[in-house]
Amino acid sequence: RDGRIVGVGTLDELAALGPHDLNERFADAVLLPGFVEGHTHSDTGNVWQLCYCGSFDRIGPDGRRWRGLARATDVLDRLRSADRPGERLVFGWGFDPLFVDRGFTREDLDRVSRDKPVVVMHASGHIANVNTAALRVVGLLDSKAAHDGLPRGPDGLPTGELRGVEVLLPAAHALDIVGLLSGTDEAGAWRFAQLAARVGLTTVTDLGNLLDEERTSALLAATAHDDFPVRIVAARMAMDGSPQESITQVRQLQGRSTERLRFGSLKIVIDGSIQGFSARLRAPGYHNGAPNGLWYMAPEQVRGLYEAALRTGFQVHAHTNGDEASELALDCLEVALARCPRANHRFTLQHAQLLDRTQLERMRRLGMGANFFANHLYYWGDVHAAQTVGPARAARMNACATALELGVPFSIHSDEPVTPMAPLFTAWCAVQRESATGQVLGEAERIPVSAALHAITLGSA
Repeated sequence: RDGRIVGVGTLDELAALGPHDLNERFADAVLLPGFVEGHTHSDTGNVWQLCYCGSFDRIGPDGRRWRGLARATDVLDRLRSADRPGERLVFGWGFDPLFVDRGFTREDLDRVSRDKPVVVMHASGHIANVNTAALRVVGLLDSKAAHDGLPRGPDGLPTGELRGVEVLLPAAHALDIVGLLSGTDEAGAWRFAQLAARVGLTTVTDLGNLLDEERTSALLAATAHDDFPVRIVAARMAMDGSPQESITQVRQLQGRSTERLRFGSLKIVIDGSIQGFSARLRAPGYHNGAPNGLWYMAPEQVRGLYEAALRTGFQVHAHTNGDEASELALDCLEVALARCPRANHRFTLQHAQLLDRTQLERMRRLGMGANFFANHLYYWGDVHAAQTVGPARAARMNACATALELGVPFSIHSDEPVTPMAPLFTAWCAVQRESATGQVLGEAERIPVSAALHAITLGSA
């Protein structure tokens, strides 16, 4: 009545409210609220203009189906076909060497082009392979270049693999591709919205946008249109500068919020990705004996930002794939809360794939929430059981059932473009916990359908 719901119940109960019309168009259907994507990236609208190099079939904003690639030679062929005269570089994305017969060196990508930079971003977004021309542009074709995220080959020169933010971000700036990876333009925002609307999403979280003036203006312009189909909640990536600078910037952004575009939270990244072996794991480390991953932030940086956000009332989302990174975040928040107590802060661990019961109990006491990467169970479940963390830890990854039991607020997500936005599929992953080959990873962590539907609606909200 007058735009408001005035009652919920049986027809007989509601008829007492007065004259009514009975609308039966959904009598034989299941009616659900609009879905809420808890972790995605608006740069998806940009990357779909580039060359998809992943191993699973994907559908782009224009409805085109891109076939997954199973061999490295197929990836190289697709990259060659994407090399356009007059364009300054060749850019591929979605690649994962774990799903093809081998990875790439700079010499492999030199076969795509020797003259212009070639960049192949891994599906995780935390690793890239580049050719010799790209290394030359970024100043890393040097036998003296030394960093844990810059492996070197037998010739003493970098292999072309760039691992972690300390190496990847400066390289992205030098190659002028940051705009492709940390935000979007207005046209990209529309493509991003098309992907979301197609799968029933009405609100999406853009979790990790630089939100400089150019990207902020693009989002404001796109969402100002009455027919823009989704609401966007955009978190500013806190990558450099002091905590107070980050707080000042997000406060300024908050004042520009609209009905369809909301600012007011921050995102930090503490470690890398499990499948890229750059996440930080507690003992016994990686199942296949790979070296432990990379730290993206120091404890004092995390504590400083947590304290500044607690004082000013802003929410912080912390990317922690590995359990050692999650432990660091919990330790830092415990100290920060002792110094700056605040109720209902809703700080969240994003991905948080290896949280155990003890860590989830700490999160409940600290008032934290978890946003689990349930899609990982399908796309990388077999790899996790066999290579990254082993069968025992893979069986408790993305521990939705334990969070539900302990009363830790949680949601589940896609991290598009890492995996596709598809909330009902994400719910299925949390309910069934099946890998791409049908392997069940931890029946004890399965959740009921009702809990999964809550996670992709009220949980994410």
